[in-house]
Amino acid sequence: MKPFTGYIFLALAITCGIAANSFAKISDGFSKLTPSVACILLMCVTMFSLAKGMSAIPVGFAYATYSAITVASILIFGIVKYNQMPNVYGLIGITLIIAGVIIVNLLGRVD
Repeated sequence: MKPFTGYIFLALAITCGIAANSFAKISDGFSKLTPSVACILLMCVTMFSLAKGMSAIPVGFAYATYSAITVASILIFGIVKYNQMPNVYGLIGITLIIAGVIIVNLLGRVD
């Protein structure tokens, strides 16, 4: 598989991961059937896509990128949908996560 295809799978994994986590909140602890099923199905697609992406992209880069973008996006989802504003330490933590992933992707090497 070519690296470009791996990044397409990574983008799909990120998108489905964000949606799955959003449905996890909406499912109210898996007590509502429809969002619970959507969450589980989307998480399966997420893991499949992430695994396919990792066959063309180094594991550390793929998982770090997936994790950071998903976490940051869910943070934004919580702010917009539920008015859950993180404190200054939460914002610093998210910023450090994103900075770390940028450093890994731009400066990290796989030997």
